[in-house]
Amino acid sequence: MSLTRRHFLQAGGASALLASVGCDRFPDALKSLLPPDRVSLDGPFRPPTSAEIDAVSHALNRLTFGARPGDYERVRALDADADKAAALFLDQQLAPEKIDDAFAAHSVRRLETLVEPLGELFEYKEKVLLDELIRATLLRAINSERQLYEVMVQFWSDHFNIDPSKGDAKWLKVADDRDVIRTHALGKFPDLLNASAFSPAMLWYLDGRVNRRSKDSEKPNENYGRELLELHTLGVHGGYSQKDVMEAARCLTGWTVRATERSRFDIGKVEFEPRQHDKGRKTLLGHEFPAWPEGLSADEQQQRGRDEVVRLLQLAADHPATAQHIATKLCRRFIADEPPKSAVDSVAAAFLKTGGDIRSTLRSLFATAEFRETRGGKFKRPFHFIVSALRATGAETDAGQPVVDFLLRMGHAPFHYPTPDGYPEEASPWLGTLLWRWNFAVALAEGRVGGTKIKADKLRNAFGGDAGLIAHLLGRKPSEAETSAYHDSGSGLALMLAAPSYQRC
Repeated sequence: MSLTRRHFLQAGGASALLASVGCDRFPDALKSLLPPDRVSLDGPFRPPTSAEIDAVSHALNRLTFGARPGDYERVRALDADADKAAALFLDQQLAPEKIDDAFAAHSVRRLETLVEPLGELFEYKEKVLLDELIRATLLRAINSERQLYEVMVQFWSDHFNIDPSKGDAKWLKVADDRDVIRTHALGKFPDLLNASAFSPAMLWYLDGRVNRRSKDSEKPNENYGRELLELHTLGVHGGYSQKDVMEAARCLTGWTVRATERSRFDIGKVEFEPRQHDKGRKTLLGHEFPAWPEGLSADEQQQRGRDEVVRLLQLAADHPATAQHIATKLCRRFIADEPPKSAVDSVAAAFLKTGGDIRSTLRSLFATAEFRETRGGKFKRPFHFIVSALRATGAETDAGQPVVDFLLRMGHAPFHYPTPDGYPEEASPWLGTLLWRWNFAVALAEGRVGGTKIKADKLRNAFGGDAGLIAHLLGRKPSEAETSAYHDSGSGLALMLAAPSYQRC
């Protein structure tokens, strides 16, 4: 093929059984095993017609992992006015429980580890667990109709990052993803924070399980206490002190997880051991935690230990610095790498006013002028790029190892980041991935990504030809230079997927 980097730069500007018996005679129980209808490429589809990214394309760019064939038309049909149509789409996405997501659910149905109870996860080899978790993350991002929910799952996975390679986290992260991140991704931040703090995977990863002080000479392990304040809540510039870190660590002493190295029963169970808890008086973020009185019963000690942690978490969640920290990260994800202060302040105010309600906070963010007016400037991280390319082309994929290998080469495979701060959002760390993006675009267009196939001719015809296809990919009408490069390249689809314009959303 004649596709070159010069062109790249130029562009910057169970069915057989069903048939045999008849659909009306096919048992309902067996019908449920058949895959629901996926997005059709039959068309015809209406592509964007504006020379600039309109409100609908902007919403699809930022609220989702990329527009699929027909998405623009479906959203645009919600209202004659593009701004109102985008607002109605946002309403839909903020209520994911009302969205039928049968195809995405079916796509991960064979990944049995996703629904296993905590104790049963230890019956699997850790590689199986990690592989299925990565694959499920990809399949849901590619196939789900609940796109904003999946975007927020990724956001919180980075915010509460856990590297599954550490100890029993190899087995526990699957439950953490399901019971912590996915359960609370669009809920209340204090609930999410509490679930994370008591997550056996987090207790393993940040050493909370070995944080104990059974005697005055013993020093608490401050790892989780520090990350709780620095990363999960107030932020590095949140105004807390080293003393606050140590006092938080003292509040958190005594919590542990039954580990494979010690027990054969109830592995992964979170427990509180009062004898290992610092029962003395503490002062944290200006608030006093009184010393424990003598003579408490075993049940009273259990309750008091939990209450002390819950109070610590609530103080951190309610702190104004936490609102600023979370708002800044959300605005960085949805608006710009250097988020405008006016937008951050508005979003932080909504966070505080609603007690950390994530849906209300997002609604405030998407209502800002800064969000509405900042279009086409966010550099896609590698996961976003690959998923958007698969969605845009209507690809049929098993999200298997060939796709994961591209993510590994670009340094953005899910659940592979080693430090608690999670994968960076800013563009600069990802600029070195452009060659591998180019390689993926070409491989996808040429049908060389194992387990994945696209129907390029059918896709082109569904959009009424090349012009419509380019407009679909870019979210706007192409420029003359982009159209010319597309036709001259020898592989227009690969060129558009690799083009700088497609790398941004």
